[in-house]
Amino acid sequence: MRLLLIEDDPNIAAFIAKGLKEAGFVVEHTDNGKSGLQMALDASYDVAVIDIMLPGLDGLAIIETLRQRRIKLPVIILSAKRSVDERVEGLQAGGDDYLTKPFAFSELLARVQALIRRASNTPEPMGISVGDLHVDLLRHVVTRAGQTIALQPREFSLLEYLARNAGRVVSKTMIMEHVWDYNFDPQTNVVESRICRLRDKIDKGFATPLIRTVRGIGYVLKDAP
Repeated sequence: MRLLLIEDDPNIAAFIAKGLKEAGFVVEHTDNGKSGLQMALDASYDVAVIDIMLPGLDGLAIIETLRQRRIKLPVIILSAKRSVDERVEGLQAGGDDYLTKPFAFSELLARVQALIRRASNTPEPMGISVGDLHVDLLRHVVTRAGQTIALQPREFSLLEYLARNAGRVVSKTMIMEHVWDYNFDPQTNVVESRICRLRDKIDKGFATPLIRTVRGIGYVLKDAP
């Protein structure tokens, strides 16, 4: 998936780009509104994240130009402005979603994924299967090879996150933000501990392990070696 990021704050841009690249996105970034508009006109992207206050050309003008040219690129607006009128203005300009700063990366990622699903008319799945493992997202029931596996709520959330990203490596930072919803502390071993417990329930006693460690990067749920 290709994502266009137009954000002039270097810290926020680096934070977003790092997280999205870890989530498997190809991120192209610019800190200027004029160059951002030109990139959106010249290339094809699956989604764009656009700040409102930009040098050269503001975010609303970028979005309005795209819509006038009938470019249906899904857009998430980033802004420090929190009033209802300002959010309405952004959506009326043609934005598809609006996120106020500061924000958790997990929320941004969820909104990006939701916009891509909406744009591709992909319905929200009721369940996810990886090999002989099935995760029922509606009933919160997990089975493997027909056997029901009892999970605690946090374990289910962790497995659901891995399942939604099946075949894709997710970092410890992404897991912490999505499952625990707080900033990653590199000194804590909570992710390793919960992964270990989840492995005991999901993989122990089965011929093929599904939860795999990618050393130095994170974890991936997949059937094939």
